[in-house]
Amino acid sequence: MDEQTIALVTGANKGIGYEIAAGLGALGWSVGIGARDAGRREAAVAKLRAAGADVFGVPLDVTDDRRVAAAAELIGERAGRLDVLVNNAGVTGGMGQMPTTADLDAVRTAVETNVLGVIRVTNAMLPLLRHSASPRIVNMSSSVGSLTLQSTPGSEAGPIGAGYAPSKTFLNAVTIQYARELRDTNILINAACPGYCATDLNGHRGYRTPQQGAAIAIKLATLPDDGPTGGFFDDAGVVPW
Repeated sequence: MDEQTIALVTGANKGIGYEIAAGLGALGWSVGIGARDAGRREAAVAKLRAAGADVFGVPLDVTDDRRVAAAAELIGERAGRLDVLVNNAGVTGGMGQMPTTADLDAVRTAVETNVLGVIRVTNAMLPLLRHSASPRIVNMSSSVGSLTLQSTPGSEAGPIGAGYAPSKTFLNAVTIQYARELRDTNILINAACPGYCATDLNGHRGYRTPQQGAAIAIKLATLPDDGPTGGFFDDAGVVPW
């Protein structure tokens, strides 16, 4: 009998992360629901279990070294390996991010979660991922992180900002560097753009549903062994860097 696939989704208690977890659970996978808020995490676990998914709660604050290490230990004790990591947890850092008047604390907050948090979690989970036959890492990015789109007149590149958008550009660059370092392994790592989804992050102003936004992450999480690595994708295909 084939071993059950084990996945971890960060920021999975709501929004796109919740729908990614639901989609992976629907495949018969065992999915860790990573979230820092205990009440919301357990509510999400209960709801997903009621729908038939095999899920388990993972206390996880991506900005906290100790809690990230504890999360890796929990998964290691439970399964001995990790097959898929979806780095979904993210924050805007707050509004009012015009570069000339930027609140540096807001910029710092965006980078701490959206970039350093991804590095922290990825590095903690890598020993477990190396025990997988087909490990996958998906970093949830955004088209606002595309320098090509940001610098193209008339493109829909989102509002001007010194925090959130550049943090996603930074994340894209980090994704490439991981792919370069891991190119001789079986680990595939890619960045995903979910599109403008209605979530708490944007006050539910998006025109896509979280379920629609989750689709690209699920696709990249289930890539075949000869699939791409070091790429940036949305539902339509390749997103320009």
